[in-house]
Amino acid sequence: MKFSVIIATHNRAESLRETLAKLAELATKEEWEVIVVDNNSTDRTRAVIADTAKHFPVELRYLFEPEQGKFAALNQAIPASRGEIIATIDDDAFAENDWLDRAAEGLERFGCDFVGGKVLPLWRGPQPVWLPNGPGLHWAVIALMDFGLEPAEFGCNGIPWPLGVNEVTRREAFTRVGLFDNQLGRKAGTLRNQANREWHLRARELGIRGFYIPEMVVHHVISADRLTKRYFRRWLYWHGVSRAILYEKLGVDMESPDDSELDFSKVPHIAGVPRYLYRRPLQSFLKMVRETARRDVVTSFEHELKLWFYAGVFKQRWKNRGVGSHLRLGQQHNQTSNGQS
Repeated sequence: MKFSVIIATHNRAESLRETLAKLAELATKEEWEVIVVDNNSTDRTRAVIADTAKHFPVELRYLFEPEQGKFAALNQAIPASRGEIIATIDDDAFAENDWLDRAAEGLERFGCDFVGGKVLPLWRGPQPVWLPNGPGLHWAVIALMDFGLEPAEFGCNGIPWPLGVNEVTRREAFTRVGLFDNQLGRKAGTLRNQANREWHLRARELGIRGFYIPEMVVHHVISADRLTKRYFRRWLYWHGVSRAILYEKLGVDMESPDDSELDFSKVPHIAGVPRYLYRRPLQSFLKMVRETARRDVVTSFEHELKLWFYAGVFKQRWKNRGVGSHLRLGQQHNQTSNGQS
């Protein structure tokens, strides 16, 4: 089988129905399947899948994962899937009809291990004046991506990792790297959000590469309840918490983990936080005040969000201030490899 499409879902039965209806229109001539992982839903999710499976053009499989968290659901589905290529999409997103074919072409063209593409918004509420129309910090909160019309390598030259709502990966990559760390993914009551990045950082250490393919397009529903400053503030706070957990695990820079260069075992710390980070919140606060005075609502709110990010970092590091980060990522993998050989 060529493709396995995996959807993790939790209490979004009607949204899932729409996503599956759009997936049914995929135009690939390759053999493919869809696996939906019910992540402890209490609504009509199972019934929706059963009803849809009766007339779906390919096999539509149901799995149940009791451990809360999207990445726990993916970790169950990936080993159970049969495709040579594994695609992930969310239960509130709609893929273009040529999505899988464009992904396969990208994998072949660049000889790479994974590809991702554009994630464009489907607004289900008025777009706030403080939300810009282009990539940046704000777009990360609502899982949007658009880096233009040219392919580019992920994890290089300012191009971040692909979003799980639109990512396609060769099975061999999971065999080499392993599965996701669900402790870094979202769970009930949290907005933790670094599981996908942590997997890609591990993958990069093993020479696994991926490319942004602009022709791979998914449209992502942005619900009205996410278009509030309260949601953005909460997301950035948990983003800081997540980056601090990532630091504790891999020893990477909490601000720029993809370009981490420092050996943090040699960096002075105060209460578990690298000493140089203490000036960052002050800088963000002063910039926020300046841009507020200029009535630049977009930039002002961006600097406010950075304050929430640092609040999450400081909270998590204070909580785990006795947990140091003694190894850089490459050193960690080398020691693990040496111990296994």
